[in-house]
Amino acid sequence: MKNIKGLVLAITAGTSAMAGGYKIPEQSLNSVALGGAYTAHTAGADTAYYNPANMAFMAVDKEYIEGGLTLAHLPPNIYTLIDPYSGESKTENILIPNFHYVSAPMGDFRWGASLTVPAGLTKRWDAPYQKLYAQEFTLKVLEFNPSVSYKVSDYLSVGGGARIVYSEGVVKSAGDISRDMEGDTFETGYNLAMAYALGEDINLAVTYRSNIDLDEKGTAKLFYGDVLLYNGDASVSVPLPASLNIAVSKTWQEKFTLEFNYEKTYWSKYKTLDFEYAGADIEPLTPYFDDPIVKNWKDTDTFRIGATMRMDNKLTAMMGFSIDETPVCVETVGFELPDSDAKIFSMGFRYQQTENLSWGAAILYDSKESFSVPAGVNPNAVLKNGGSFDEGGAFLTTIGISYEY
Repeated sequence: MKNIKGLVLAITAGTSAMAGGYKIPEQSLNSVALGGAYTAHTAGADTAYYNPANMAFMAVDKEYIEGGLTLAHLPPNIYTLIDPYSGESKTENILIPNFHYVSAPMGDFRWGASLTVPAGLTKRWDAPYQKLYAQEFTLKVLEFNPSVSYKVSDYLSVGGGARIVYSEGVVKSAGDISRDMEGDTFETGYNLAMAYALGEDINLAVTYRSNIDLDEKGTAKLFYGDVLLYNGDASVSVPLPASLNIAVSKTWQEKFTLEFNYEKTYWSKYKTLDFEYAGADIEPLTPYFDDPIVKNWKDTDTFRIGATMRMDNKLTAMMGFSIDETPVCVETVGFELPDSDAKIFSMGFRYQQTENLSWGAAILYDSKESFSVPAGVNPNAVLKNGGSFDEGGAFLTTIGISYEY
């Protein structure tokens, strides 16, 4: 099931992710506090990740370093039909680290680097009918993102970098027909950014992250009862989708900043989930193990607004609100990721301990909408009977520390 790591990546990333599908946009203290409305007005070392073009406008006599840790608490998803088909997933608690660095400028150039977890998830079911499909879907994704900026003028800068991604995952299903898979992969992509300053108080920004196909390769064991049908190589490919961010921020008297961010995520790349088994002859169980699973996800829109307030007592307060679409449709939803539209609320603070050192904390609540699956529209053997999904969502708690020198 090593190939399933990729599958897990695509299907389970939603557990720790704070966006529709399985992305995790929030990769720093400020981004969690602002609910991801953090592209045009970036201020610290995390600029290297969120808008590398803005590195060109940072203080010329400083280097920046920042680290943080997020605890993602994931309440269970509750599926309701009739007994014995109802059930709920396990509660999950996941730690998500981040690290960012921005160098001093070298002429009009500047470089930075980030280490983040841009996607990932764990979804586990013990209920008998749900674990036929998702006894465990676990995905870990780690990205190293070196970047560079170039200052075109006092008002315009551009930037970009490489996306170097490692992912691994585990997928298990249990019943009369069972599977046990794990795998991993290294993949690469790129990101681009542009920043434009309209005077000293208005910033415009556009950023783009490329799609990365996670071609997971590993091993799988397939069982019919206690009979081992297959033990060998396996693979699957899922997308880490491209995204476009367009943002504008306005600052009043260097004290209060408001940012609006629009994000388009190109989830429509995810058409099917297709497992491949090298040399496997598993007839007549192909429909259970080998037939492509239709996904047909849709592109999504996310709207974010964030406010930053610098106070006179060394405190900076932040808050944010987002409306986030899910790429998942009821016709293809599965127990591995019962995702839905969400409203996201966040807040946090940063305290300037010394001239060089600051620290803070933030919280974020991802409130998922309940939804129903009409009978007869989903091919899943359980979901074809209909039912409803409730709860889920996530709570994020983040601490972070920054140093400038």
